[in-house]
Amino acid sequence: MKNEMLTVAEAAAKIEAGAVMVIAGAEDLLRQLPKGKWIGGTTVYFVTNTGGAVVRDKLFCTSFDAATDATPRTLSVEELPGIAQGYKPHGFTMIMIPAFSVAHSNFAVDGQTYDGLFDQPLAGWITGVHLDELGSSAPMIFDGQSGEGHDEGAVLLHVELPASVSVDLDILNIFAQGESKDRSFTFKESGFTVKTAQVDGQDVAFAEYIVENKIDTRLPLVANYAGALVNVSIQSLDMESGEVKFYAPVVAGVEYRLANALGSYSQAFADGAGDAGAGQYSCNCILNYLYGELEGQRTGNFTGPVTFGEIAYILLNQTLVRMDISDVA
Repeated sequence: MKNEMLTVAEAAAKIEAGAVMVIAGAEDLLRQLPKGKWIGGTTVYFVTNTGGAVVRDKLFCTSFDAATDATPRTLSVEELPGIAQGYKPHGFTMIMIPAFSVAHSNFAVDGQTYDGLFDQPLAGWITGVHLDELGSSAPMIFDGQSGEGHDEGAVLLHVELPASVSVDLDILNIFAQGESKDRSFTFKESGFTVKTAQVDGQDVAFAEYIVENKIDTRLPLVANYAGALVNVSIQSLDMESGEVKFYAPVVAGVEYRLANALGSYSQAFADGAGDAGAGQYSCNCILNYLYGELEGQRTGNFTGPVTFGEIAYILLNQTLVRMDISDVA
């Protein structure tokens, strides 16, 4: 596996040579690429070898050199439950979905129920735009097989690998749940928006509770799924309507706790990653980039796109997703 920042001409040459790739960059660059075995999505935020940066003139390309075959695929919103129907016998699947789309919402809420979804590694991210362009430019996804861009649905790259290699997909979450003495939050309904929450079992108007208790909304709510910590990040509070909006859905009945406060984001990522990261696929959350002031800061050896949501089987927030392909011991 190789991660590179390439010009359009350099990326096109690799595609035409048969490379299997996932590509991130500005929409106008992605539209110039030839057809081939690749999928792409829009973002202009990246973590590079020299730190976080906004890059508009190059594409971040990950090449899967070990692939023996790959098939790009576009799914409509209605076809999302059939993600696993394209899984190859031995391999993994990459996925990209546009931010704020119907597909984004449907996958976030229902994705874990899709038949066969967990049968092989599924990794990817939610595409975005520069924050100054929110509302004026739509996040896009691209299917290399057709060369077409879409602002709805999902693009997949089903990759086949030789039996001699294995895939390791996991997440690096620098947040932990608060101590047991801290408040617990549960919700009666699943979704991206709530008005009420149960705090230590008592019903409260959640937006008012957050303001009155001076809760730092830069810190996510964290759920513990059998040892796997999953974040749900707060997007906004609307005091007039009483709504609290999230970047990923809360799940009814699941207990959440506010994350512990951090020191340095970049140092936390570097410490959590250790020497890992080089030669692996990764994507990191735009909220980490913003709140952690990662521009110009490195996150260990991990490089890759900065995204509006991360996917490791399910939708994640404020998380780094990483995938490694290695020879079977």
